[in-house]
Amino acid sequence: MAIEIKVPPVGESISEVRIGEWYVKEGQEVPVDKELVGLETDKATFDIPAPVSGKITQILAQVGAMAQIGDVIAYYEEVAGVKADHKPAANGGGASPQPASTSPSSSSGKSGSKTETMIMPAASRVMAEKGLSASDVKGTGRDGRVLKEDALSATPGRSGYRAAENNGDPIHMEDASGMRTQRAVPMTPIRKRIAQRLVEAKQQAALLTTFNEIDMSAVKLIRSRFQSSFQEKYGIKLGFMSFFVKAVVEAMMQTPQIGAQVQGDQLVYFNYYDIGVAVGGGKGLVVPVIRNSERLSFAEIELQIAEFGKRAQQNKIGLDEMEGGCFTISNGGVYGSLLSTPIVNPPQSGVLGLHNIVDRPVVVDGEIVIRPMMYVALTYDHRVVDGREAVTFLKRIKDTIEDPTRLILEV
Repeated sequence: MAIEIKVPPVGESISEVRIGEWYVKEGQEVPVDKELVGLETDKATFDIPAPVSGKITQILAQVGAMAQIGDVIAYYEEVAGVKADHKPAANGGGASPQPASTSPSSSSGKSGSKTETMIMPAASRVMAEKGLSASDVKGTGRDGRVLKEDALSATPGRSGYRAAENNGDPIHMEDASGMRTQRAVPMTPIRKRIAQRLVEAKQQAALLTTFNEIDMSAVKLIRSRFQSSFQEKYGIKLGFMSFFVKAVVEAMMQTPQIGAQVQGDQLVYFNYYDIGVAVGGGKGLVVPVIRNSERLSFAEIELQIAEFGKRAQQNKIGLDEMEGGCFTISNGGVYGSLLSTPIVNPPQSGVLGLHNIVDRPVVVDGEIVIRPMMYVALTYDHRVVDGREAVTFLKRIKDTIEDPTRLILEV
């Protein structure tokens, strides 16, 4: 008897999803709980696993198509005895490397046997977007495995025009003569939602940005002194972000207006500190939330951020992990940004932008010295936060980062 694969409910405000990627082909046998398809919403992506060991008999919704909650997108058939280590097809996107058969050149007149190249899932997605075949990419991983970096640096074969199959995947064309071409990429629901929320923030909030600069010498010294022991004990590197999360919590305790939110005709204040951390994901920028940051240690914060970053690249951040949040931190410095004006994440009233650390000459005790300096920017909703509170908040962060012992002594 055929089993219907339906789009499950994913949140009260979500009524439709986009078919992001089918990880298996029709007729391909998979074990129970193996991911069948990746679905995209305006907030996150998620997978539908196999209900039982079996195979897809018919795919009804192709990649790029929109489907409503409850829609049947495929038919499935139970098959007994499917092994759990069954490998996905070459165009799949599961957690296991994918084998792709390639044939050696026959220019010598010899009929070489086929060899198998293992393509990692992340690399497979990039190859699909760029219209690459296995012969276009040289694997640099162990045993010749194709990594994401290999796919990103590769270019399609240049024997005339090449294009990805128009099944909802991005279209990429390249010409051997170097002629100008165009590349059309459908906007994902997440990208559409990001665009909508950013425009809403600019239109509905009275946004203002204030700046300061921070001497990072003290934090860099702490990291260099305790990095090895910290990493040995907790299994994670001591980064800069945990210091800023702690500093933000400390500053919000002093200026609670920064964490307040407009709800109708009221201002709502929170007695907890859920801090969102902007993370670049495979489908766009996402802002997972570190709950109760005031209760967490440096190690717990670093571990949570690292986990968010890893799962964001795999599009595995859950909807519930991005909801709520009192304040957001966005670190453009990891990409080399020197200065920017971040936009608040509604309905929040503030966002802190971190930037690149650059050695610059500064005056200390009447002398010019070279110090590692970082520009920071606080964008806030002027309907909620006055300039005095905004400047006080940012100055408090500066003082705390420049003298981290304040975090211990709470002064």
